[in-house]
Amino acid sequence: MTAFVVRRFVDRGLLVDLSAIPDGTLHHPDQVAEVCRREDLAHLVAADTPLGPEQAARLRVRRADFDHMVRLGWVRSPQSIEARFGTSRARAVDVALYTTASVGAVIPTHSEVDWEHLRAVEKGRRSPLASLRPAPAPTPA
Repeated sequence: MTAFVVRRFVDRGLLVDLSAIPDGTLHHPDQVAEVCRREDLAHLVAADTPLGPEQAARLRVRRADFDHMVRLGWVRSPQSIEARFGTSRARAVDVALYTTASVGAVIPTHSEVDWEHLRAVEKGRRSPLASLRPAPAPTPA
């Protein structure tokens, strides 16, 4: 199980982070044992497996279309990691990570999209998603 999945378990309330270190985690062994006994553990781990933005291939769409899905708020990144090229921090970039569950929920959640048409758009052509605007944020009551 990766640290990314453990952090998602903390977000879900399945584990409590006892660490004071932002980049580390510390959990009570009994709590970890309880989570490990869950019958749905494999499903939970699979749902929280991290995917990078190049995983647009899972949806069989171009990376540009996936970027529009992110812009529209259809897929949100709960965490990013720093990827370095070489040994210099000057060559570091942040890479957003997405959960498998959030990427998998895009198609069933957005039935208004003609997915076959979107997948047929040729490279270099404008995405049909480009003209869509994000839904307005809900106003507090």
